[in-house]
Amino acid sequence: MTTREVAELLRIKERKVYDLASSSAIPCVRVTGKLLFPRALIDAWLIQHSEYSGGVDALRERPPVCAGSHDPLLDWALREAGSGIAVNFGGSLDGLRRLARGEAIAAGIHIREDGEDAWNTRHLTRMMPGQPVVAVEWARRSQGLIVAPGNPLGIRTLADLRGHRFAGRQQEAGAALLFKRLIAEAGLDPATVAPIETPALTEIEVAAAVAEGKADAGFAIAAAARPFRLDFVPLVEERYDLAIWRSAYFEPPLQALMTFARSARFAERAAELGGYDVSGLGTVRYNGP
Repeated sequence: MTTREVAELLRIKERKVYDLASSSAIPCVRVTGKLLFPRALIDAWLIQHSEYSGGVDALRERPPVCAGSHDPLLDWALREAGSGIAVNFGGSLDGLRRLARGEAIAAGIHIREDGEDAWNTRHLTRMMPGQPVVAVEWARRSQGLIVAPGNPLGIRTLADLRGHRFAGRQQEAGAALLFKRLIAEAGLDPATVAPIETPALTEIEVAAAVAEGKADAGFAIAAAARPFRLDFVPLVEERYDLAIWRSAYFEPPLQALMTFARSARFAERAAELGGYDVSGLGTVRYNGP
């Protein structure tokens, strides 16, 4: 949002918006000398500064939707648990925005951050400041390269993708953010490993592109490769968390999911899919104010 748009939203003069920004009293970013205000952060700032005895949760009626990054095990468990929770998988960043706007009760996220075993927390702090949200670990997942059976092209590293058709993910996806980071760490020119024109919107779509011959390789989790009988080259273990609106965690839909996730049937399914470590499932990784 621009300064004028924020002023109109808050019903104050633009000069006051500048004053708030200069004193770091309102969330904003500076781009080439111009002030911009992320809408999700402005909404969160308004909630944080509300004066209302009923509490923030009383103001929100959130639909039973799980947004964020697609995960085959989570997708299956939501149905098998009889949770009644619908899915709207559009990527980790998209999920956090939907959670911040009150359009979901949970979002699956796997965003790599600076530091050893650092995932998701800083993005939650930045995108949902002051909001009652908790992040619990869902699973550790093996992320890497999906290739044709027998790996006929010998693709074993990111550098080997050069000159081959590569299935990537949409920009909002945690996998896309992780891939960019790995490319940078490997010292590769992003232009030499550019994905095919149409991005895959889920892990399964990446595997399908390889299975159908539309791509020579794709970046996704191991669990996406097995149903298509494709080979998998592991590159990194990631942590996939569920960011949950705190009050929703204690309601029947999410309680049904978490109860089912502790069952023997769930553990068996995780083993069948492959590439999952669910030993830390339920561990609280972030607890907002």
